Amino acid sequence: MTALISEGERNPAIVILDFGSQYSELIARRVRETEVYSLVMSYTTSAEELRLLGPKGIILSGGPGSVYEEGAPYCDPEIWNLGIPVLGVCYGMQLMVHQLGGTVEPATGKAEYGKAPLEVSDPTALLTNVLSGSTMWMSHGDAVKELPKGFVRLAHTSNTPEAAIALHEKSLYGVQFHPEVVHSSQGMVLIRNFVYSICSCEPNWTTNTFIDEAISQVQQQVGDKKVLLALSGGVDSSTLAFLLNKAIGSQLTCMFIDQGFMRKGEPEFLMSFFDEKFHINVQYINARERFISKLKGIVDPEEKRKIIGTEFIRVFEEESLRLGPFDYLAQGTLYPDVIESSGTNIDPKTGDRIAVKIKSHHNVGGLPKDLQFKLVEPLRNLFKDEVRKVGKSLGLPNEIVRRHPFPGPGLAIRILGEVTNEKLNCLRDADLIVREEISNAGLYHEIWQAFAVLLPVYSVGVMGDQRTYAWPIVVRCISSEDGMTADWSRLPYETLEIISNRIVNEVKGVNRVVLDITSKPPGTIEWE
Repeated sequence: MTALISEGERNPAIVILDFGSQYSELIARRVRETEVYSLVMSYTTSAEELRLLGPKGIILSGGPGSVYEEGAPYCDPEIWNLGIPVLGVCYGMQLMVHQLGGTVEPATGKAEYGKAPLEVSDPTALLTNVLSGSTMWMSHGDAVKELPKGFVRLAHTSNTPEAAIALHEKSLYGVQFHPEVVHSSQGMVLIRNFVYSICSCEPNWTTNTFIDEAISQVQQQVGDKKVLLALSGGVDSSTLAFLLNKAIGSQLTCMFIDQGFMRKGEPEFLMSFFDEKFHINVQYINARERFISKLKGIVDPEEKRKIIGTEFIRVFEEESLRLGPFDYLAQGTLYPDVIESSGTNIDPKTGDRIAVKIKSHHNVGGLPKDLQFKLVEPLRNLFKDEVRKVGKSLGLPNEIVRRHPFPGPGLAIRILGEVTNEKLNCLRDADLIVREEISNAGLYHEIWQAFAVLLPVYSVGVMGDQRTYAWPIVVRCISSEDGMTADWSRLPYETLEIISNRIVNEVKGVNRVVLDITSKPPGTIEWE
């Protein structure tokens, strides 16, 4: 087995072999939307490992390389002889053609990127109910010039003769487009055809099924031992707290470290919600002065992050020893983190796997080894949208399940320059107004994130008959599906006017409000 499959975990019905595509995770998510369990694994996974794993289907992802280049990433050629249906997507299709005796060359004329109408010539099997003329998303500079023996064309576009191909008798299929992206209008029809009709999968990956399996696994792993969870109040740690409370009850202790960088009223809300309302044991640690003192004079954003992360670890270590002993540490690790840390990304020049550094201050990564914790990570095979579904099924209210993402270092990275208590209080008040008015306008759940940023500069203003010299507040509202790319949200002018008037009139130290209309890329979601 590979490192991605741990003992006791469910085996995937569909395995996605990753060749470095930016869409590999998205393929897995789309398969899971059909209620079929899928996992992303490295292209280096051997045919024997796959045989032991026993998936009902394999999908080969796209990738940045060219199959005819030296050092291009190849899968184990024995995969074609396993008798398991395979779908090659973009690079995956070209690799299938190349390894089975066909020819792939640079596209003549022009490469094809963006939307293209698909002309279907064989509306069966993979393309059943995929309408001819439907839009598919192309992204390739190479093209199939000669099909391997036995393969037939299923569809073409104006610029790509072999847009979809098949070797029906061996259930091998390839598409030159990306059915997993939202721009492909009938991509999900194709994916369902592969998952259900070709691979004969059953729709048994549901929220309730996951909860039952996760509770059973936690109980078997933990037994009668004690578990510690660092609770942040975000959807991941909150869902984990509810799940563990259901599984092991009083064996769970949650630790909430208030580092002083939370949004207004959040520490009080979290303690009231978890401890008083749902009777989940939460130990409140007030470390506000400790953290703010460590940031005195610090202006570099990365240095801020490192200091906050290091201090968090120190506080967590001290308090866990005081409250413990604990045998297990629970972490809200999600599947994208597992994929990143496993290093499935590919160097297009060498074909080697690239280890990707996970964002600093993620959960409580980097805890000292001498704490001797064993990890409990029941959410490690879920995507963010699946965590929200699990949280809702467990009884978490929408104010937590559907809350906007919030960075681990909190408001400290939404204050440019040195962090002080005066700036924190100012930003808390402004941030609350932004979120209140977004909610009042009925837009909160249509926006990925809405927040305020404080700039460390002064501008001239006039209030009444007096000249002011105060800070500006930046309003940042963005729309996104997953945070990887984002566009600025087009808020109604009336809402922006209310936000601006309230901040200037109600927040001490602010005399100007500006709007950030930068997309990602080229900008980032956060300012630091």
